[in-house]
Amino acid sequence: MTEPLRKLSGDPSCKNGTCPTLWTKTANGDYVVQGYVVTDPAELAQMDLPEGETAVHVPAAVLEEYFANAQR
Repeated sequence: MTEPLRKLSGDPSCKNGTCPTLWTKTANGDYVVQGYVVTDPAELAQMDLPEGETAVHVPAAVLEEYFANAQR
């Protein structure tokens, strides 16, 4: 069964509802990040990602919103 996700924050400038978002897995507290896939070869080379991993760009506003709300 798929573990439910809970939305923590999203891009405040999002107009269509499918923008970068920070989620948490409710069962174990891990995070899932939705963002734009990194395709720049130079950026990817710097990260040296192993098989099965990818990287995404996330607007700073997504994380800033989360941390601002988490400290309240």
